Amino acid sequence: MKVAVVTAGGAGMFCGSCMQDNTLVRTLRLADTDAVLVPTYTPIRVDEENVSGNRVFLGGINVYLDSAVPGWKRLPNWMTHWLNRPSIIRYLSRFGSTDAAKLGPLTMDMLKGAAGPQQREVEEFVNYLCDDLKPDVVLFSNALLSGVLSTLRPKFNGKILCLLQGDDIFLEGLNARWKKPVMDQLRRNCSLFDGFLTHSRYYRDFMAEYLGIAPERFQRIPLTIDTNDLEAAVTDKDRSAKSRFRIGYFARICPEKGIQNLLKAVQEVLPQHPDVDVAIGGYLSKHDKKWFERLLAQTLKTCPGQIHWLGSPGTRQEKFQIINDFDLLCVPTDYHEPKGLYVLEAGLCSVPSLLPDHGAFPELVETLGFGSLYRAGNHNSLVECLTKSITENRTDNVDFGDRVRLISSMVATAPSLKAAIASF
Repeated sequence: MKVAVVTAGGAGMFCGSCMQDNTLVRTLRLADTDAVLVPTYTPIRVDEENVSGNRVFLGGINVYLDSAVPGWKRLPNWMTHWLNRPSIIRYLSRFGSTDAAKLGPLTMDMLKGAAGPQQREVEEFVNYLCDDLKPDVVLFSNALLSGVLSTLRPKFNGKILCLLQGDDIFLEGLNARWKKPVMDQLRRNCSLFDGFLTHSRYYRDFMAEYLGIAPERFQRIPLTIDTNDLEAAVTDKDRSAKSRFRIGYFARICPEKGIQNLLKAVQEVLPQHPDVDVAIGGYLSKHDKKWFERLLAQTLKTCPGQIHWLGSPGTRQEKFQIINDFDLLCVPTDYHEPKGLYVLEAGLCSVPSLLPDHGAFPELVETLGFGSLYRAGNHNSLVECLTKSITENRTDNVDFGDRVRLISSMVATAPSLKAAIASF
């Protein structure tokens, strides 16, 4: 079976969905499955070996210009194709925006597929899939790529699936003027998929209702995580010998992921616990930079010397070295997380997580067998649970090999992925 996974680049940022798509393809390849990762919009950025192709389809610059510049779509290919080079897209995408509130018209155009101004890009992509790549299964990594299906479906005899892993966060950010027409078009497009995959029961149930899809059209697949080559970064150590307790945050720095909730809570907690630090790491976009710096400066006034901004590490090894130094991971999201991969990554380091009791988190904590939940949206509950975690300072003394076996039992394997695909 040959599988083509179609991923959407994150415009230069570390994107959890891109990284999960990349690991999924690596997992399939390691099990001798013919799997190809096809990037669209922009090249992907990951902290492990990048297995995506070096050709970007539906190139973000041309896609934007098709919608924004009258007559652009009628220019000859030799005048436009150079803008699809990965190096050009990487450079120019730094000046663009991924803010959904500003992208309603472009989103609508893309969902129309060949009926919209991106007809040339859509047909070129479909021809590549059907005539050159010739997979047995095409797996789109989000529903917003579904505009190509009206062109792909008549030409392709294999299965066409969609992995839903956070589409609603963009859709909910659309301008009110565009929300309804975009959702109506998206629901029509989704009827052309053979089936849908999610990483959690929560997101299966949520998206079935959100997109008006029958629940029986879904299959759940576990998250995929590569535990190879981590032993040097994930060390076994006696946490009880540490003089300071470290609360860690490692996720994208943005309002949806709740860094503001953590900083507000620790302003109450840290003054009572001078032997506690907070370390913050994760990708920070230009869009959120001033907002975060303002929050950080305000918190530092209350807790001088106890807050540490670690930035965004460039490699997977560096990421795990940061997480390994935490005593508690706290990512108090407002968004109802469909995946929560960082909970498993912390678990590999014997680090328990404190999380809101919504989204995929209850499932992850229950399956892991350690970690705790607080009442989502309740500031006092977060403060109380942080204080309890510091006071109890519980540690998990399971060695690295046993942790790998625990996490490996929870994550996707090539046979389980292939079985999920074959079920449709």
